Parts: sequence; structure tokens; C-alpha cells
Amino acid sequence: MKFRPIGARWAVTLVVLVAISVIAVVTASAKTGKIHSKFVLGVSNTLVGNGWREEMICSVKAQAAASGMVSAVKVANRNGGPAEQSADLRTLISGGANAIVVNPSSSTALNSVIAQAAARGVKVVAVDQRVTAPQAYNATNDQVAYGRLGAEWLFKQLGGKGNVVEMRGIAGVPADTDRHTGFNQAKKKYPGIHVVKQTFTGWQFATGGKQILDILNSGVKVDGVWTSGIDYTVVNAFKTAGKPLVPVVGADNNQFLKQLMTTKGLRGAAVTNPATIGGVGAAMAIKLLSGQSVPKWVKLKPQVWDNGTAAGKKEIKANYSPSRPPTYSARLQVKPWTTYTSKQLFSCKGP
Repeated sequence: MKFRPIGARWAVTLVVLVAISVIAVVTASAKTGKIHSKFVLGVSNTLVGNGWREEMICSVKAQAAASGMVSAVKVANRNGGPAEQSADLRTLISGGANAIVVNPSSSTALNSVIAQAAARGVKVVAVDQRVTAPQAYNATNDQVAYGRLGAEWLFKQLGGKGNVVEMRGIAGVPADTDRHTGFNQAKKKYPGIHVVKQTFTGWQFATGGKQILDILNSGVKVDGVWTSGIDYTVVNAFKTAGKPLVPVVGADNNQFLKQLMTTKGLRGAAVTNPATIGGVGAAMAIKLLSGQSVPKWVKLKPQVWDNGTAAGKKEIKANYSPSRPPTYSARLQVKPWTTYTSKQLFSCKGP
């Protein structure tokens, strides 16, 4: 009879024990549904210096931290168009991102690189603005409704007639196109409304403020202003020009909410467009990486907060905060998707 050396027998025993341990861990994980993997999340943004976009990125980081399932958030953040964003997406893919949250500069121009991401198993979620790539998921505000609801409010305030200024965002990007579509849907119902000036603000507050100031100083009669979220600098411009205030449509930006509460003679409405849609996109991406299913398009319904109604005043007061920056988007959470704390959002650190 031959005997194995003691060391060999211990080695066999150790292998068996390890195998049993692995089986036990896998079985336990299967029973509890827990995922032990850590994911790398990419973010692509092409509008720098905009407070709304900065909060959007912070909400991605906050949701990543709250999930406990993300090891790192890699951010590609610069001013640019589809060409620059496509290059950034390729860098994120090659850099090991398991999923990418992208605020797209075009609804179609990124489709080929999104297909490349999908071919490598990388999940892509477009936020704020939609993409048409079939492999991608979308999480946006209803931007057509955003444009229509604000315009309808403004045209009603003017009694269906008057001169308005339409202050748009960035020409050619999906959200601007959709909001302009909604604006025109409302305008068809009010033939007495005349758009005397149309501008592209680039979603920059200083730019929008200068544009409306130039219009007012030119002598053009302005009865109302619709803005694509560049709002409080418009109100400031009327004061600077010494012109009577007119009805103004803006977004749920912190400083505009303050103006709606405190500026004498200002009639205005904030149409909600939460920057924390970034956190929704992050939550969707993490669920997808965990093997869960999510809707192909999560679409939020915007609300109108009118400072001339009791309900509107209540929402404005509840969502304004003196401690937040002027351009901070008011809605900190988008339930049930976001689960981070306010501290995680404000710190903007991520995992």
C-alpha cells in the first residue's frame, strides 16, 4: 500500500475546503440577491460653467456613493459638440467604464459610439436630453411639455396678445429642439402672440441677461419673456434698464424662486426641470449592471409653480433655500430613483 505525504494530503483537504467555501458564498449570494461587484461609472458632459449641469454631475456621484456598488466615477467634462463628446465616450469606454451617464449634445450623432459601447457590454443612459440609439436608455424631463406649459402660462397672462421674447438654449441640441416644439404648440393656440425676438443663450445666465438688456435698450416693446431656464438675470436686466417688469417664465432655479417670492411687481412661473435627473440616470445604470430591468425611457412630468396662486407660492417657498447657490436646481430628489442624502449631494465627492 502506498501513502501520500502528509503535505499532499493537507493540500487536497485545503482545496476541498476552499471549494466548499466558494460554493457557500455563491449560494448565499444567490439566496440574498446581493451583488458583490464594484462598478466603474462614467459621466459625459459638454457644458462647463453651468450650475445646473454641475448639480447634475454631483447627483450622479451622490447616487453612486449611496448605492455602495460603485468603486469610481470618471467624469469627462468640457465644452464641446458631438465630435468632442464622441471622443470622450470612447475614452471612458477604453478606460474601463462599465456604464456611462451622458448628457448628449445630439440625439443622433452619438449613436455609433453608443453602439460601440453596447458591443463591449457598456450600458449607456442619456439624461436630461434623449438619444435615439436603440441600445441606450433615457431619463429626461418631458422637454416638449416644459416648453408648452411655460408658454401657455405666459400667453394666458398676456390675455392672448402681445410681444414676447423667446430665449432658447443651445441650437441643435435635443432639449432646445423639444422645448421650441412645445413653445410653438402653445403659440398656435394664440395667434395674437408675436415673437419679436428669439435668442440662443447657450444656457448661460450672464449671456441671457446681456441679451435681454440689449433688447430692452433697443426700444423693442416687450410684454413677456419665456426663457429656457435662464431666468433670474432676465429679471435683473429689467431693473437695470429701468423698465417695468413683465411676466417671466423660468425654471426652478434657486435665485429665480427667491425673486418670485420677494420681487415686488414680478409675476412669474417656474417650470420644474430637476438637475438631479443625473441621479436617476446613475440609479438606472447601476440597476442594469446588477442584472435588473429598467424602463427604456423614464420621463418626468414638469410642474408649473405660479407665484400668483396659493399652490404655486407654497411650492416656491418649500423649495427655495437661502444656503444654496443662485443657479441650484430646487428639486433635490427624484423618487423612487434617487436614494442619496442631501449631504452626499452637496459634497459632490462620490465614491
